[in-house]
Amino acid sequence: MSGRTRDPSCPERTCVGCRQRSARKGLLRVVVDGDRCVPDHRGTLPGRGAYVHPTPTCLELAVRRRAFPRALRVQGPLDTGELHQVIGRTES
Repeated sequence: MSGRTRDPSCPERTCVGCRQRSARKGLLRVVVDGDRCVPDHRGTLPGRGAYVHPTPTCLELAVRRRAFPRALRVQGPLDTGELHQVIGRTES
């Protein structure tokens, strides 16, 4: 099955940081609000979403690769401060 989950009812998404496919429930959805990236814990905020593993490593990779503006289809840099706070808090 080449890295995919075997459960057909489990949607998969790709992490914009490490580019690994994972079950959606193991990833954090991120949406754009003005010029900043905000976490969407419930998955109900409107707009295009990008997914990232809730680890500092994947978040840093996504920021370094400028993956959030590309995945969310916006121009210019985005503020990821709120994501750093949320992910840093979950790792502690």
